[in-house]
Amino acid sequence: MINKKNKGSQRYNVKKQAKVRPDDFKQKIVLFNKPFDVLSQFTDDEKRKTLADFINVKEVYAAGRLDRDSEGLLLLTNDGKLQHRLANPKQKTVKTYWVQVEGVPTQESLEQLRTGVILKDGPTLPATVIVIEQPKIWPRVPPIRERANIPTTWLSISINEGRNRQVRRMTAHIGFPTLRLIRYSIGQYSIDGIENGTFKTL
Repeated sequence: MINKKNKGSQRYNVKKQAKVRPDDFKQKIVLFNKPFDVLSQFTDDEKRKTLADFINVKEVYAAGRLDRDSEGLLLLTNDGKLQHRLANPKQKTVKTYWVQVEGVPTQESLEQLRTGVILKDGPTLPATVIVIEQPKIWPRVPPIRERANIPTTWLSISINEGRNRQVRRMTAHIGFPTLRLIRYSIGQYSIDGIENGTFKTL
């Protein structure tokens, strides 16, 4: 006699099998130094510049995004686990940005960023903020609009969150708008040795 109850429980207790990588899987990692005014995607219906204009590596996808008006490191990979780890805020991967702001922030202002500020979508986690000399970087095309008689300051800002336009909103919150933003590193990966508009594979 068939036990219908047990039969049903067997049916619903079948575990989903985890996806297994093929034996011949080869991880691809592409480090791209994204120029200003380039989208962090391979296609665009409006014919704007995309990753396809610079990268000829197949089957890689961006781990996180970088705004069109931001520059610097964009990591692409075919490794879904790595992509998830780098893009997932819960993993707290540290990202460092070189940020040119309008004006000269006081230490009191910078301390607000170091302890966390309240944005519209909630408080930020403490950031590492350092005043730096202007990095040895490429000229932006087009150049930023600097106002006469108003100095600018370069900051190194490291965060382990990834909210939309977070760094720009943080500096605006303390009264020093971001004029230029370059992502220098994501975790262990950086733009060292990569010219703007070029990439290297690992």
